[in-house]
Amino acid sequence: MKLQKLLSYTRKAVDNYNMINDGDKIAIGVSGGKDSLALLYALKGLQRFYPKKFELEAITVSLGFDDFNLNEVRKLCNELEINYTVVNTDIADIIFNERKEKNPCSLCAKMRKGALNEMAEKLNCNKIALGHHKEDIVETMMLSLFFEGRFYSFSPVTYLDRMKLYSIRPLMYVPEKEIIGFKNKYNLPVVKSPCPADGNTKREYMKNLLSTLEKENPGLIQRLYRAIEGSNINGWDCN
Repeated sequence: MKLQKLLSYTRKAVDNYNMINDGDKIAIGVSGGKDSLALLYALKGLQRFYPKKFELEAITVSLGFDDFNLNEVRKLCNELEINYTVVNTDIADIIFNERKEKNPCSLCAKMRKGALNEMAEKLNCNKIALGHHKEDIVETMMLSLFFEGRFYSFSPVTYLDRMKLYSIRPLMYVPEKEIIGFKNKYNLPVVKSPCPADGNTKREYMKNLLSTLEKENPGLIQRLYRAIEGSNINGWDCN
Protein backbone atom coordinates (compact mmCIF):
# COMPACT_ATOMS: atom_id res chain seq x y z
CA MET A 1 0.00 0.00 0.00
CA LYS A 2 1.28 3.44 -0.95
CA LEU A 3 1.01 6.46 1.32
CA GLN A 4 -1.66 8.01 -0.91
CA LYS A 5 -3.97 5.04 -0.30
CA LEU A 6 -3.33 5.15 3.45
CA LEU A 7 -4.24 8.84 3.45
CA SER A 8 -7.43 8.09 1.51
CA TYR A 9 -8.55 5.54 4.13
CA THR A 10 -7.62 7.95 6.92
CA ARG A 11 -9.38 10.97 5.50
CA LYS A 12 -12.56 8.95 4.94
CA ALA A 13 -12.63 7.93 8.61
CA VAL A 14 -11.76 11.42 9.85
CA ASP A 15 -14.46 13.02 7.69
CA ASN A 16 -17.18 10.42 8.32
CA TYR A 17 -16.84 10.60 12.09
CA ASN A 18 -15.68 14.21 12.49
CA MET A 19 -12.52 13.07 14.27
CA ILE A 20 -10.49 16.26 13.81
CA ASN A 21 -11.42 19.91 14.31
CA ASP A 22 -9.55 23.19 13.95
CA GLY A 23 -7.12 23.77 16.81
CA ASP A 24 -6.93 20.14 17.96
CA LYS A 25 -3.72 18.90 19.53
CA ILE A 26 -3.60 15.16 18.96
CA ALA A 27 -1.43 12.70 20.85
CA ILE A 28 -0.56 9.61 18.80
CA GLY A 29 -0.21 6.52 20.95
CA VAL A 30 2.93 4.81 19.60
CA SER A 31 3.49 1.24 20.75
CA GLY A 32 6.30 0.59 18.28
CA GLY A 33 4.12 -1.83 16.32
CA LYS A 34 3.28 -1.54 12.62
CA ASP A 35 -0.17 -0.02 13.22
CA SER A 36 0.93 2.90 15.37
CA LEU A 37 3.90 3.64 13.07
CA ALA A 38 1.56 3.69 10.06
CA LEU A 39 -0.66 6.06 12.04
CA LEU A 40 2.29 8.46 12.41
CA TYR A 41 2.60 8.61 8.62
CA ALA A 42 -1.16 8.87 8.14
CA LEU A 43 -1.74 11.82 10.46
CA LYS A 44 1.44 13.65 9.44
CA GLY A 45 0.41 13.27 5.80
CA LEU A 46 -3.13 14.42 6.54
CA GLN A 47 -1.80 17.41 8.49
CA ARG A 48 -0.09 18.73 5.36
CA PHE A 49 -3.27 19.23 3.33
CA TYR A 50 -6.31 18.85 5.60
CA PRO A 51 -8.42 22.05 5.73
CA LYS A 52 -8.70 21.87 9.52
CA LYS A 53 -5.42 22.74 11.22
CA PHE A 54 -4.15 20.56 14.05
CA GLU A 55 -0.97 19.75 15.98
CA LEU A 56 0.60 16.36 16.67
CA GLU A 57 2.49 14.76 19.53
CA ALA A 58 3.78 11.18 19.67
CA ILE A 59 3.79 9.28 22.97
CA THR A 60 5.13 5.84 23.87
CA VAL A 61 4.40 4.24 27.23
CA SER A 62 7.40 2.04 28.07
CA LEU A 63 6.47 -0.83 30.38
CA GLY A 64 9.97 -1.10 31.80
CA PHE A 65 11.40 -4.03 29.83
CA ASP A 66 15.18 -3.74 29.36
CA ASP A 67 15.20 -4.85 25.72
CA PHE A 68 12.76 -2.25 24.38
CA ASN A 69 14.87 -0.06 22.10
CA LEU A 70 13.05 2.96 20.71
CA ASN A 71 15.96 4.67 18.94
CA GLU A 72 14.61 3.98 15.44
CA VAL A 73 11.11 5.12 16.42
CA ARG A 74 12.59 8.36 17.77
CA LYS A 75 14.51 8.79 14.51
CA LEU A 76 11.28 8.34 12.50
CA CYS A 77 9.46 10.93 14.62
CA ASN A 78 12.35 13.36 14.04
CA GLU A 79 12.13 12.75 10.28
CA LEU A 80 8.38 13.38 10.37
CA GLU A 81 8.92 16.44 12.60
CA ILE A 82 6.65 15.13 15.33
CA ASN A 83 7.64 15.77 18.95
CA TYR A 84 8.21 12.42 20.68
CA THR A 85 7.80 11.64 24.39
CA VAL A 86 8.57 8.34 26.12
CA VAL A 87 6.79 7.69 29.41
CA ASN A 88 8.92 5.32 31.51
CA THR A 89 6.91 3.14 33.89
CA ASP A 90 7.27 0.08 36.13
CA ILE A 91 4.15 -1.59 34.73
CA ALA A 92 5.97 -4.80 33.75
CA ASP A 93 7.51 -5.17 37.20
CA ILE A 94 4.18 -4.55 38.93
CA ILE A 95 2.27 -7.03 36.77
CA PHE A 96 4.77 -9.86 36.42
CA ASN A 97 6.87 -9.64 39.59
CA GLU A 98 4.80 -7.95 42.29
CA ARG A 99 1.30 -9.14 41.39
CA LYS A 100 2.31 -12.21 39.33
CA GLU A 101 -0.81 -11.83 37.19
CA LYS A 102 -1.88 -15.02 35.41
CA ASN A 103 -3.97 -12.99 32.95
CA PRO A 104 -1.98 -9.76 32.68
CA CYS A 105 -3.42 -8.17 29.54
CA SER A 106 -6.46 -6.43 31.02
CA LEU A 107 -4.58 -4.76 33.88
CA CYS A 108 -1.65 -3.89 31.62
CA ALA A 109 -3.96 -2.24 29.08
CA LYS A 110 -5.66 -0.25 31.83
CA MET A 111 -2.34 0.97 33.28
CA ARG A 112 -0.88 1.80 29.87
CA LYS A 113 -4.01 3.71 28.94
CA GLY A 114 -3.85 5.66 32.19
CA ALA A 115 -0.20 6.61 31.63
CA LEU A 116 -0.89 7.62 28.02
CA ASN A 117 -3.89 9.73 28.95
CA GLU A 118 -2.00 11.44 31.76
CA MET A 119 0.90 12.42 29.50
CA ALA A 120 -1.47 13.59 26.77
CA GLU A 121 -3.12 15.86 29.30
CA LYS A 122 0.27 17.20 30.44
CA LEU A 123 1.12 18.03 26.83
CA ASN A 124 -2.19 19.92 26.51
CA CYS A 125 -3.62 17.49 23.98
CA ASN A 126 -7.38 17.22 23.66
CA LYS A 127 -7.42 14.03 21.57
CA ILE A 128 -5.55 10.72 21.48
CA ALA A 129 -5.21 8.83 18.19
CA LEU A 130 -5.00 5.04 18.43
CA GLY A 131 -3.86 2.67 15.68
CA HIS A 132 -6.75 0.21 15.61
CA HIS A 133 -7.43 -1.14 12.12
CA LYS A 134 -10.48 -2.90 10.63
CA GLU A 135 -9.67 -6.37 11.98
CA ASP A 136 -9.03 -4.97 15.47
CA ILE A 137 -12.59 -3.70 15.53
CA VAL A 138 -14.03 -7.04 14.39
CA GLU A 139 -11.82 -8.99 16.82
CA THR A 140 -13.01 -6.80 19.69
CA MET A 141 -16.64 -7.46 18.77
CA MET A 142 -16.02 -11.22 18.61
CA LEU A 143 -14.15 -11.22 21.92
CA SER A 144 -17.06 -9.38 23.52
CA LEU A 145 -19.52 -11.84 21.99
CA PHE A 146 -17.56 -14.95 22.99
CA PHE A 147 -16.42 -13.98 26.46
CA GLU A 148 -18.95 -11.37 27.65
CA GLY A 149 -22.11 -12.41 25.85
CA ARG A 150 -22.78 -9.00 24.30
CA PHE A 151 -22.50 -7.38 20.87
CA TYR A 152 -20.00 -4.56 21.34
CA SER A 153 -16.89 -2.96 19.90
CA PHE A 154 -15.10 0.29 20.67
CA SER A 155 -16.38 3.28 18.72
CA PRO A 156 -14.52 5.45 16.18
CA VAL A 157 -14.62 8.40 18.59
CA THR A 158 -14.83 7.99 22.35
CA TYR A 159 -15.08 10.73 24.99
CA LEU A 160 -13.06 10.02 28.12
CA ASP A 161 -15.11 12.01 30.61
CA ARG A 162 -12.71 11.80 33.57
CA MET A 163 -9.75 13.08 31.54
CA LYS A 164 -11.80 15.36 29.26
CA LEU A 165 -10.07 13.75 26.27
CA TYR A 166 -11.35 12.18 23.07
CA SER A 167 -9.84 9.03 21.62
CA ILE A 168 -10.03 8.65 17.85
CA ARG A 169 -9.28 5.70 15.53
CA PRO A 170 -8.29 7.09 12.10
CA LEU A 171 -7.20 3.67 10.73
CA MET A 172 -10.62 2.07 11.31
CA TYR A 173 -11.20 1.42 7.59
CA VAL A 174 -7.72 0.02 6.86
CA PRO A 175 -7.44 -3.78 6.46
CA GLU A 176 -4.49 -5.25 8.35
CA LYS A 177 -2.98 -6.73 5.18
CA GLU A 178 -2.73 -3.19 3.76
CA ILE A 179 -0.83 -2.02 6.84
CA ILE A 180 1.53 -4.99 6.50
CA GLY A 181 2.12 -3.95 2.88
CA PHE A 182 2.73 -0.35 3.96
CA LYS A 183 5.18 -1.51 6.63
CA ASN A 184 7.15 -3.50 4.07
CA LYS A 185 7.10 -0.80 1.40
CA TYR A 186 8.27 1.99 3.73
CA ASN A 187 10.51 -0.15 5.98
CA LEU A 188 8.78 0.90 9.17
CA PRO A 189 11.08 0.47 12.21
CA VAL A 190 8.81 -1.97 14.06
CA VAL A 191 9.88 -2.76 17.63
CA LYS A 192 9.07 -6.30 18.72
CA SER A 193 7.13 -6.39 21.96
CA PRO A 194 9.27 -7.94 24.73
CA CYS A 195 6.17 -8.83 26.77
CA PRO A 196 6.16 -12.55 27.71
CA ALA A 197 2.39 -12.66 27.08
CA ASP A 198 2.76 -11.40 23.51
CA GLY A 199 1.25 -13.87 21.03
CA ASN A 200 -0.45 -15.87 23.76
CA THR A 201 -3.61 -13.88 24.43
CA LYS A 202 -7.34 -14.14 23.83
CA ARG A 203 -6.97 -11.50 21.12
CA GLU A 204 -4.36 -13.62 19.34
CA TYR A 205 -6.70 -16.60 19.63
CA MET A 206 -9.52 -14.59 18.07
CA LYS A 207 -7.25 -13.25 15.32
CA ASN A 208 -6.29 -16.80 14.35
CA LEU A 209 -9.90 -18.00 14.54
CA LEU A 210 -11.13 -15.19 12.28
CA SER A 211 -8.32 -15.86 9.83
CA THR A 212 -9.44 -19.48 9.56
CA LEU A 213 -13.11 -18.55 9.23
CA GLU A 214 -12.29 -15.95 6.57
CA LYS A 215 -10.52 -18.59 4.47
CA GLU A 216 -13.54 -20.86 4.76
CA ASN A 217 -16.04 -18.02 4.23
CA PRO A 218 -14.46 -15.33 2.02
CA GLY A 219 -15.75 -11.85 2.86
CA LEU A 220 -16.76 -12.79 6.41
CA ILE A 221 -14.68 -10.09 8.12
CA GLN A 222 -16.15 -7.39 5.89
CA ARG A 223 -19.68 -8.66 6.62
CA LEU A 224 -18.99 -8.64 10.36
CA TYR A 225 -17.62 -5.12 10.06
CA ARG A 226 -20.78 -3.99 8.26
CA ALA A 227 -22.83 -5.58 11.05
CA ILE A 228 -20.99 -3.37 13.55
CA GLU A 229 -21.55 -0.27 11.40
CA GLY A 230 -25.27 -1.06 11.16
CA SER A 231 -25.69 -1.85 14.85
CA ASN A 232 -26.96 0.28 17.69
CA ILE A 233 -23.56 0.34 19.42
CA ASN A 234 -23.01 3.79 20.89
CA GLY A 235 -20.79 6.02 18.76
CA TRP A 236 -21.24 4.19 15.46
CA ASP A 237 -23.61 6.73 13.92
CA CYS A 238 -21.80 7.93 10.80
CA ASN A 239 -22.04 11.65 9.95
